[in-house]
Amino acid sequence: MIFTSNFAVDLNSKRLKSLNSMTTSLSLDSRIHAFVELGNVMGQAAESYALSDSDFINQYTELNDSLQTAHNQNPWFTPANIRFALNEWKEALSEQAINTWLKDYAPMIQNTESKKIAVIMAGNIPLVGFHDFMCTLLAGHSFIGKLSSTDKVLLPAIADVLCTIEPIFKQKIEFTEGILKEFDAIIATGSNNTARYFEYYFSKYPHIIRKNRNGVAVLNGNENNEALKKLGIDICSYFGLGCRNISKVFIPEGFSPQKLYSAIEPFNKILFEHFKYMNNHSYHRSIYLLNSTAFLDNDAFILKESEQYSSPISVLYYEFYKEIESLKEKLLQDDEQIQCIATEAFTSENTVPLGCTQSPGLADYADGIDILKFLIEL
Repeated sequence: MIFTSNFAVDLNSKRLKSLNSMTTSLSLDSRIHAFVELGNVMGQAAESYALSDSDFINQYTELNDSLQTAHNQNPWFTPANIRFALNEWKEALSEQAINTWLKDYAPMIQNTESKKIAVIMAGNIPLVGFHDFMCTLLAGHSFIGKLSSTDKVLLPAIADVLCTIEPIFKQKIEFTEGILKEFDAIIATGSNNTARYFEYYFSKYPHIIRKNRNGVAVLNGNENNEALKKLGIDICSYFGLGCRNISKVFIPEGFSPQKLYSAIEPFNKILFEHFKYMNNHSYHRSIYLLNSTAFLDNDAFILKESEQYSSPISVLYYEFYKEIESLKEKLLQDDEQIQCIATEAFTSENTVPLGCTQSPGLADYADGIDILKFLIEL
């Protein structure tokens, strides 16, 4: 899906260049309004997806179809996970939230020279590239998105709705599955291995290259059952595929790891009924058994003691700690491996309350890199 300008650009004609510039310019207030309206539609889409609201489906047929297509193409994108993502963005895209976020950037954004920003998107969870998409357009730039093979339809469908709300965006949005060409800066997300390739290949361009990071949790041992169930949301939402999902929990000495099953229990049925997830569970369980590795298992989730941060799908790592201050120092040293920390034990720039890892604010940038600042200063 590609959006292109309606105007043929004659590089030798100042008049046409001026006209084209006028048609693609959009005030910051207008951009904000468009995304607020988009958030409302995303919320309606989530609701209609669950209730089969015929009025919404008739008005947004292509968007509704794309939700089903996304699920058919990628079994990890369950209807529940797609609705979850849509609702989270609906909550984030309130006018107050956007204005608060942009308050310190507004004067600079108004003077930003429009450039072409290429974005290589991940496809691990639904709409994972939406924040980069939004930041690029709000900053006044043009967006060139290279889609992941596992998420080809959701963001283009959402972009189509945005262009219906504000048609000028049609000239500033392009999606491609091919080779990226003619861009001024790039944002790329991938594994640690692909990040090395990105760093080499795009070294001559202004860039943001993201690597593997993981969510971790720290328990103080006094959490009640309600707090543990909140932790379960952080662990199990999106089947644990997101970089903000909790892949490891630090627990105090004397804390029984089996208590963590209280967190996971509400998700057991969902996990157990998902064939791809359970294939992962069976595989890792078999590997641990063959290697005589100690682990706990409730037939849907494996708990394993480990010093590593990145656990595979269906496995949650845990590690005991003695003193909270020593643990805080360790987490600070390992900062480049950590996306966020869910805890009630202490607060820092990187911590969020239990149950909130999948509800980041607009200023909670991936890898802690301020994307808007990067885009504005190009």
